[in-house]
Amino acid sequence: MSQRSLEDVLQTAGSPVQLLRNSQTGPYAFPVVKPEFTNWRDEQRAWRETCALLDQSHHMTDLYIEGSDALKLLSHLGINSFKNFRVNQAKQFVACTDDGYVIGDAILFHLEEQLFSLVGRPPASNWVQYHAQSGGYAVEWERDERSAQNEGRRKVFRYELQGPNALAVMQKILGKTPPDVRFFHMDTFRIGGRDVRALRHGMVGQPGWELFGPWEYGDQVRDAIVEAGREFGIRLVGSRAYPTTCLESGWIPSPLPAIYSGEKLKPYRQWLTDRSYEAMASLGGSYYSDNIADYYLTPYDLGYGHMVKFDHDFVGRAALERIAGTPRRKKVTLVWNSDDVNGAFGTVFQAPGEGPKYIDLPLANYATLPFDKVVVGGRIVGLSTYTGFSSNERAMLSLGMLDIAQAEPGTEVTVVWGEEGGGSTKPTVERHVQTQIRATVAPAPISDVAREAYRPKALA
Repeated sequence: MSQRSLEDVLQTAGSPVQLLRNSQTGPYAFPVVKPEFTNWRDEQRAWRETCALLDQSHHMTDLYIEGSDALKLLSHLGINSFKNFRVNQAKQFVACTDDGYVIGDAILFHLEEQLFSLVGRPPASNWVQYHAQSGGYAVEWERDERSAQNEGRRKVFRYELQGPNALAVMQKILGKTPPDVRFFHMDTFRIGGRDVRALRHGMVGQPGWELFGPWEYGDQVRDAIVEAGREFGIRLVGSRAYPTTCLESGWIPSPLPAIYSGEKLKPYRQWLTDRSYEAMASLGGSYYSDNIADYYLTPYDLGYGHMVKFDHDFVGRAALERIAGTPRRKKVTLVWNSDDVNGAFGTVFQAPGEGPKYIDLPLANYATLPFDKVVVGGRIVGLSTYTGFSSNERAMLSLGMLDIAQAEPGTEVTVVWGEEGGGSTKPTVERHVQTQIRATVAPAPISDVAREAYRPKALA
């Protein structure tokens, strides 16, 4: 029996919203890595106060593209500029539909003259792979799936060394001051007797590196980093704390891929299988619309406006040119009111009955694609899309996109928490009632270091 496609699944489900809203999949999983090495509160504080080592080896899809047309393919699909994109550089690659809505984003590494790797959640890799296969490009591709689908073994290990003491740790490892590598540029370091590619990075708003190399050397390299970091307060970060890095760095990791509607994208939906990320993902939260297009987001909604470069032809260019001067929304951090959060938590200990949706810690997401509505005076003014607790900010935070008029720091808004009608059929959703939680608008990223230091230096 031939495998069904996403398009087949959509025809059976009735509509994209019904498919995603009733999906039995929960939040995006971070497999294999221990939930906690010590405790998630101290692990969070380590990337702000001392030094943290995060294991990225298991939860992302890696797509390798090689060939004389590799750069041509990526340039055709990416909103970014590729004019000065050279070997040993990286960039956040963002792909859109013809209508200017985001399909997905990932980190693109320029490894060799005609070799690139795309690392992130599956939607961006799926889109690039589809065009590599169907577009007549002179490229070859190789896909390295997440550990959950790869029996725990990958082509490369990938670690993130972050925090104010990261430089001191790297100095001890190398026996000298590390090379002055520009942000999102790469060099080769010798760690644990092995050559390791080092990307200058700062995913949690602090100085650091993303380190990767052949899988078989992963344990050896990790042990060398941990040993060198002991005197500098290094902590291994588990899978509970890891996904909350987004809350402080301001990156929204879960835009809904804008591919579920439109005749032009039908061949792509027929190419995607019923086991793809797009077919399995779940939609959750208080924002409701029967029109799937109402969940689509532009690069400007997600804070990627500075990455859109009209110096090349790319999918979605014409649409983005039309909206470039008048973006509707702005990305923000929402700081939840502690009294309202305490009130929602307190219902757990009250008499039996349906209370607010349980707020899990440290990450409160209960669906792959979280969409909560944000209101002012009963009127929807935006979306809240990723929620969790930061020990560094001592607050519940969510990343949101608000109408420009409501996006000024200090503005008071209200997040509607929980689903309508007592909740959907997702197994992560208990019966509950919606509740309103006040929130204050803050910048995104909320971290001063992320906002003022490394973000302005990011390559477009």
